[in-house]
Amino acid sequence: MLKFTTNLILLFISVTAFAQDSLSVETAAIDTVQVQQASKDSTVYKQRYGLRVGIDLSKPLRSFLEEDYQGLELLADFRISHNVYIAGALGNEEKTTQEDNYNFTTSGSYLKVGLDWNTYENWYGMENIINLGFRVGASTFSQTLNAYQIYNTNQYWNEIQSGIMGEDMLGEYSGLNALWAEIVLGMKVELFRNVFMGASVRLNYLVNNTQAGNFPNLFIPGFNKVTDGSKFGVGYNYSISYLIPIFKGNKPQKLPSNNQQEQED
Repeated sequence: MLKFTTNLILLFISVTAFAQDSLSVETAAIDTVQVQQASKDSTVYKQRYGLRVGIDLSKPLRSFLEEDYQGLELLADFRISHNVYIAGALGNEEKTTQEDNYNFTTSGSYLKVGLDWNTYENWYGMENIINLGFRVGASTFSQTLNAYQIYNTNQYWNEIQSGIMGEDMLGEYSGLNALWAEIVLGMKVELFRNVFMGASVRLNYLVNNTQAGNFPNLFIPGFNKVTDGSKFGVGYNYSISYLIPIFKGNKPQKLPSNNQQEQED
């Protein structure tokens, strides 16, 4: 009886060990299949990091259409992470403005530097951008007062001239500067390989500016028109740019499933 019991125990131990080995083999096989399936469902896409340079198309177009305006703006951005870009602009503007009592010419250069955050999650292989950004802008410029008219409140007998022309204030006022902040909402779409078309709107807030005596800054290069009694301004641009790839970074991108591919086909 003892021998039979001993043999039964040994048989039970052998069967248990064999079952455990079989279960381990099946588990390993399942893990291998899951890894292979995950490899099929996703891939590592080499995303491009580099310098994108371009030009604001709205300013040359405006220069062509308006006789009293000349402007040029160069744009650039550099990708520092998956969704973050360092962005900037360098430009020059000259504009002659006719107000009720003033005719003046503003000429100067400006620089804008800031960050863009791409809020758009691209499909596999795409590099389009819908960005929310922030800029700090600075401008140095001069104002040339071409003519001004001092308003005459004495309108007795409907005088022909409502004011007198002054000459003591005429001339150029140089060494002016301004500082402002911008919130930018824009987009860039890749039309061809490395070629992007973009557009943006901007809300500006004037932080500080120097004025020439009693003559206010009614136009600031890079900031746009200055509204009396308000520090806010608006702007826009249309751009075309070219990406110069420098290096590539890895990021797993989920490929479309078989069902999605069948639907697309």
